[in-house]
Amino acid sequence: MREKYERQMKKGVLDMLVLQLLAQEKKYGYQLIMELREKSGDIFCLKEGTLYPILYRLEDEGLVESRWSEAEDKQLPRKYYLMTDKGRQALDEIYFSWQQITDGVGQIMGK
Repeated sequence: MREKYERQMKKGVLDMLVLQLLAQEKKYGYQLIMELREKSGDIFCLKEGTLYPILYRLEDEGLVESRWSEAEDKQLPRKYYLMTDKGRQALDEIYFSWQQITDGVGQIMGK
């Protein structure tokens, strides 16, 4: 039972977390997966099949852009994602909503 609710709650914040990581610098998909895992203490362990639909949706909404890197030495080209100005504004709005939700939940739960 716990896993079901945990999965639903995590899904609700993934856009915000991905945008936050991209607010700092451009990143490629695997890099985002690893940073989400490391910075969350293994709470957010995403698979590529979870992350890439999020990135594609954020790109369709104009919140992120993607660019291919040039091949260097033995490294293959990578698709990097970077946040747009619209994405920065959206992140602020999403985070404000998140704070209101967590405050409301805390008040109801008496915490």
